[in-house]
Amino acid sequence: MKIIILGAGQVGSSVAESLVSEENDITVVDMDTPRLQALQDRLDLQTVAGNAALPSVLREAGAEDADLLIAVTQSDQTNLCACRVAATLFRTPTKIARLRSEDYAQYPQLLDAKNFAVDFSICPEQIITDYIVKLIEFPEALQVLEFAGGRVSLVAVRASQGSPLVGRALREMRAHMPGVDARIAAIFRGDQPIAPEGDTIIVRGDEVFCLAATENIRSVMAELHERDQPVHRVMIAGGGNIGLRLALAIESRYRVKLIEQNKLRAEYLADQVSETLVLQGDATDEGLLDRENVNDMDLFLALTNDDENNIMSALLAKRMGARHVLALINRRAYADLVQADRIDIAISPAQVSIGSLLAHVRHGDVAGVHSLRRGAAEALELVAHGDRSNSKVVGRRVEQIDLPRGVTIGAILRAKSPPASAGARAPSPAREDWQVIIAHHDTLIESEDHVIVFVVDKKLVPKVERLFQVGLGFF
Repeated sequence: MKIIILGAGQVGSSVAESLVSEENDITVVDMDTPRLQALQDRLDLQTVAGNAALPSVLREAGAEDADLLIAVTQSDQTNLCACRVAATLFRTPTKIARLRSEDYAQYPQLLDAKNFAVDFSICPEQIITDYIVKLIEFPEALQVLEFAGGRVSLVAVRASQGSPLVGRALREMRAHMPGVDARIAAIFRGDQPIAPEGDTIIVRGDEVFCLAATENIRSVMAELHERDQPVHRVMIAGGGNIGLRLALAIESRYRVKLIEQNKLRAEYLADQVSETLVLQGDATDEGLLDRENVNDMDLFLALTNDDENNIMSALLAKRMGARHVLALINRRAYADLVQADRIDIAISPAQVSIGSLLAHVRHGDVAGVHSLRRGAAEALELVAHGDRSNSKVVGRRVEQIDLPRGVTIGAILRAKSPPASAGARAPSPAREDWQVIIAHHDTLIESEDHVIVFVVDKKLVPKVERLFQVGLGFF
């Protein structure tokens, strides 16, 4: 696939890194020549320096025969203009735009084919906000991800000593939870994946990924991690777009304090929130944290735009007694260094938001993609089409499917009412119309099933995609 990425920032660079290894022809456009050079030195791709909204720049980038345009610059206006130019002059089939402003969400007609011609829009800041809200609801979890409108959840937890399943074989889980069906999709011991078999013993410190119907997920987590106290008090460091969105999202349910260093921004934040206490100051100031009783906080969230400040403020808050600390960290090397040490959760913003883009790039019918372990692994929601004669998965039991080593089918979502026409991209059924089937060795996959697949190494994704593609007879 020929893909043009507009913007070489954190999101654009992460998308390029994820897609360049999958036999795609990638060209990145940005105004910052040194940044482009650094990206080209690291990855096998082409770059073009210039204004991404100009027809001449898009033509130089290869827009005349591009399959996909991903506009993720820092400017909403540039992204929208580029999509319109690509549609009008180059007939680019698919155009994705990053839109940071909430105003555009109020007028979706602006994005249709007659106007800016945006096929799909994403707001990374809102995606990250929703992601953090889930972590606040499940303080024991390292990640909480949803499929099929929330019917199935995938959670990552770190196994703790004294939990019922730690030190025991996986096959004992069902005896511990009669009536609850769940699947251990993967186990990571350090950086090494462990194949989850019936006789696999979970040890303290393992990072365990569990799949279950959302209503059962707390019971599953309790088998692996001692039940944590619910969150009541939250302190947010950083009043940028994410900090403000998060405060507005949670202030009605939690006691929230928001620290912002810039005085004018702090005054603006105070006007926007209703129940959040806004403090003007430096989140790395030990005196400020002490005066505001950081030791009473259930959760400290470092959400500024500066990795170093986030790391330092989170470490300081943890040392001063905050129960859990979370930090946004753009540089993956930093995140890998600090998570599971003194910082409980390190979030890579680009990796959290990249799944929304990947779902439109993957081959085959992909309903959802979630990036896991900061991009090292993936969970995909793939739609199975066809029948036994033209599909490698439909009409077969899980044990009969030739899955690459490191790939696990965790769950199946089956519409209670069959779709009007098999193989068509019909609207997704409502949340209550899904039947959740936890996959076991003898589970049979049917046409139009949504199959949740866990891939421990994203290099295996192309093999999984080919596995779910139908033969020519299907058409």
